[in-house]
Amino acid sequence: MAPLLDTFRRPLRNLRLSVTDRCNLRCAYCMPEEEYAWLPRGDVLTFEEIVRLVDVFTGLGVERVRLTGGEPLARRDLPELLRLLARRPALRDIALTTNGTLLAEQAGALRAAGLHRVTVSLDTLDPERFRRLTRRASHGQVLEGIAAARAAGFAALKLDTVVLRGTNDDELVPLLEYARSIGAELRYIEYMDVGGATRWSPEQVVSRREILDRLAARYGPIDAVHDDSSAPADLFRLPDGLVFGIISSTTQPFCATCDRSRLTADGHWFLCLYARDGLDLRALLRGGADDAAIRDAIAAAWRARTDRGAEDRLALHQRGPMASLADLRADPRLEMHTRGG
Repeated sequence: MAPLLDTFRRPLRNLRLSVTDRCNLRCAYCMPEEEYAWLPRGDVLTFEEIVRLVDVFTGLGVERVRLTGGEPLARRDLPELLRLLARRPALRDIALTTNGTLLAEQAGALRAAGLHRVTVSLDTLDPERFRRLTRRASHGQVLEGIAAARAAGFAALKLDTVVLRGTNDDELVPLLEYARSIGAELRYIEYMDVGGATRWSPEQVVSRREILDRLAARYGPIDAVHDDSSAPADLFRLPDGLVFGIISSTTQPFCATCDRSRLTADGHWFLCLYARDGLDLRALLRGGADDAAIRDAIAAAWRARTDRGAEDRLALHQRGPMASLADLRADPRLEMHTRGG
């Protein structure tokens, strides 16, 4: 089957599925406000609806799915959804991104259900700093979750660190050494002006160039690792062979090769993390549309896709948060925790 291509000849290949907009942390770079507008419970897709949409997407070329949130492990009976997805031979990769707080109790069941890979968010090794960043005292639970993932047999474990100047940028080396000690790959993420990042400012961004310079001052010359994948992280290798990644969406976007789209927990499909509007697939599902009609709607939207959101943001003369607090309360689908990272 010929790949489904957008206007820039980018294929439809990766789908990020938000299974819930709820989260049990309040991270400063994602959910800094005191109150949020939540999706109505009845609007959230059932597992059967999610699987039906995945079947349509795989028929159009999607071969990789990542479960996100919110915090995806807060969705009840998530291993059952994984079992359903694992039966789809067209899916070459099923991954999950989690904050890790609920992972210790679920890692074994997730692995047994067919989950291939896990990425855990870890922004600090300091419990008190973690509490200030997330407004929760759950640092120990995250570390227990990481240990449980290793014990469950998730070999390709990744750790994601959002780097914020003046907050945790003094932990670049300690976090990398922690990742080394547990056999995980660390990925530094530039602070992005997307979704609920209402307090974002360019001064808080620690760029890829600065991260590399700081690490080189500690370890020596760092080499780029070249590959042909469309993964969001650029990979680098220390002189001793340790590989790590940097996701530099803010200062060096990778829009040209982006093959990812996002499905919110209530069934709205977004073609870009920065997109303001999405295609309401839930309305098609619950309105009686058959799979062919849904497939045609998805294909038409992707073929017309012109999104290069991160590049557009970079080109702005004056850059601030993508959405105001009023915008977010009027449309919770603009939130990062609703459409998934």
